[in-house]
Amino acid sequence: MYLKPTALIYSSHNRCEYLHRDWIVQRALDHPSNKSILYLPFGMQSRESQDFSWDTFKWYFDRFSPFGLNAMVFFWSDNLSRHDAEIFFNVVENSEVVILGGGEVDLGFERYDAMGGYFFDDYDRFKNYLHQRQNTGKLTVGFSAGAAQLGDVCALDDYHRCYALIHNVTTTLHYEGGREAELRNLALRFPGHLAFGLPNDAGIASNQGFLPSGNKWQVLQFIIDNSWDFPEDSFHIKTRQGIGIEHIYYDGRKWSFNGGDVMVRVFSPDYSYQGTWIIMPNNSTVFDYWSQSPSRFVNIDHVMAEH
Repeated sequence: MYLKPTALIYSSHNRCEYLHRDWIVQRALDHPSNKSILYLPFGMQSRESQDFSWDTFKWYFDRFSPFGLNAMVFFWSDNLSRHDAEIFFNVVENSEVVILGGGEVDLGFERYDAMGGYFFDDYDRFKNYLHQRQNTGKLTVGFSAGAAQLGDVCALDDYHRCYALIHNVTTTLHYEGGREAELRNLALRFPGHLAFGLPNDAGIASNQGFLPSGNKWQVLQFIIDNSWDFPEDSFHIKTRQGIGIEHIYYDGRKWSFNGGDVMVRVFSPDYSYQGTWIIMPNNSTVFDYWSQSPSRFVNIDHVMAEH
C-alpha cells in the first residue's frame, strides 16, 4: 500500500525508458480493464505547441498500444464549450493515469482552473478532481511545469498555492550543478517544506494517507533513470553524469538521494510533531532525517505501527 504512488513528479529531456515504462505506462497496463493515460498540454501557449508537446509523448505511448494501452490527449482551446468541459472532467476522473504536461506553470494553472470556473462556477473543481483521484488510488503525474503544479507551493511564486498532491514538498526542476544557491534559497523561502533539486530523468513518487491514530503519513520514493543513452543528448541528461536528487535542509545541511531511496514522514494532526526517516536499498539501517543518524526503526511498517 505505502509504495503504490498516487502522485509522481519528474523532469526529463526525452522519454527515458525506466521512468516512463515502469512508473507511468506499466501503472496503466496493470489495471485489468482501465489501461488509460490522459495527457494534458495546458501549459503550452498555442495549439501547435500543444501538438508538439503531445507528439513527444505519443510516439512512446504508441509502442504499448498492442498491449492495450489507451493513451489520450485533451487540448486547450479558447472555444471550448460546456459539453467539452463535461468530457474533460469525465476523462480526468476516470483515466487510470493523468499527466500534467510542461510549459508555463502559471498558464497551466489559469487554464486548469478556468475549466471549472468558466463552466461550473467552481475554480477549485480541477484541484478537487485531482484529490478525488488520489483518494481512489489513481496516479497523477506532473512533468516539468506539471511537477511544480503538483507540489504544495511553486518555486516560481511565493504566493501561489499549488494542487498539493505531494504534501510539504517543493522542487527546482531540470536541476544541475551550479544551481545550488537556487535550491538553498528555495529551502529558506519555504522552511516548512522539503526542497529538492530534480535533474532531468529523475523523479519523486509519493503516496500519503492517514493512520488510525489520526496522524498523516507520506512515503516518497526517489527515481533515477540512467537508461537514455543517445550521445547527442548527454548535455541534458545529468543523471548519466552521476548527479542525484539533491536536498538542502532549511539549516543548510545536505542529503543526496539516489534511485531506490525512500523517505517516510509522519505528521500529527496539528503538525506539532513531524517525524521523518530515510531508507536506502541494500541497507538495513533506517536513518533519522533530522539527526542523519541510525534510528530504532527497522522498516516502513515499524514506523507506521509506532505512530
